[in-house]
Amino acid sequence: MNMHQSIDSAALARATATVPPKQAIADDKAMLRAARDLTKDLIVAKPAIYWTDMLLSAGLGYAALAGAILVGSMPLAVVLGVVAALSLYRALLFIHELSHIHRDALPGFRLAWNLLVGIPMLTPSFMYEGVHTLHHARTRYGTADDPEYLPLALMKPWSLPLFVLIALLLPFALLFRFAVLVPLGAVIPPIRTIVWQRFSSLSINPQFRRRPPEGELRPRVFWQELGGSVWALALLGSTFLIGWQPLLIALAVFSAAAVLNQLRTLVAHLWENDGEPMTVTAQFLDSVNVPPPGRIAEIWAPVGLRYHALHHLLPSMPYHSLGEAHRRLAAHLGTGSTYEGANHPGMIPLVLRIARSTMRPR
Repeated sequence: MNMHQSIDSAALARATATVPPKQAIADDKAMLRAARDLTKDLIVAKPAIYWTDMLLSAGLGYAALAGAILVGSMPLAVVLGVVAALSLYRALLFIHELSHIHRDALPGFRLAWNLLVGIPMLTPSFMYEGVHTLHHARTRYGTADDPEYLPLALMKPWSLPLFVLIALLLPFALLFRFAVLVPLGAVIPPIRTIVWQRFSSLSINPQFRRRPPEGELRPRVFWQELGGSVWALALLGSTFLIGWQPLLIALAVFSAAAVLNQLRTLVAHLWENDGEPMTVTAQFLDSVNVPPPGRIAEIWAPVGLRYHALHHLLPSMPYHSLGEAHRRLAAHLGTGSTYEGANHPGMIPLVLRIARSTMRPR
């Protein structure tokens, strides 16, 4: 939804309506069957789209960041900083695709993404791989074992602004992790254990503890952490040559991207589950689609994430196919269907719904 267009009363009513307990929602087998049958021809990832999108996003982002650092005009620097934050944010969100695509689908893409985006932004792919898939596990979603779930709609009102604003500190925390904690952990095993368990995943559940890496993830973790540590130390070392200003500008841009991602995360789900296991349909309805005609969602939820509820039905669907999959399912299932129940008009109504839910007496 475009933020400048008015929100109709029907949309607000849907956004604030009382819903049944999530555990009471049975699976809509017709919807699940349609999601499987109508999208079989859309499941192949197209390398040309992935490579072009990622490279252009990263290239524009770094060019704009360099401009923000080098120009002498403050207004122009701010504009370039915004362009850099939005572009690098889009490039960074390919980490979500890396956690789902088959390892043979895009040869070289994971390595290239880590070298161009993941390590420079101190968010290599191991921080999502092996973690995000737990969020999609049938018996984990919305429970205490889900690393990416908090019942935000059932928490205190102050929890929402805190949830968003804490993202401002993420780039500084990542710099400290890779420049200080990783080298210390290499010589002090207990520090290494704590860092891995608690500070090595893009999770929002403070109770989550990550298990040691296994299989092909283990060597990836080694070289990605080594690359991240070398890069973080180089960033700090650069301040002795060119001063602190370039690094602080870069961290400010990354902080803006992190806050935008946290806002997107805030409205990716309704966060109304109290910890009990849910059916697939209940998980779908607790997740959010923000489909067209609004266009601004493509900025704050890029790389297919505006179809987050649909993604929970079809987690292996390439991001470039989700729009067509949505059109097919919406046309086939029609108005008033379970599928339509996960469609929402935009970020503002979703934030209002969650905020109002935090204010209800319990």
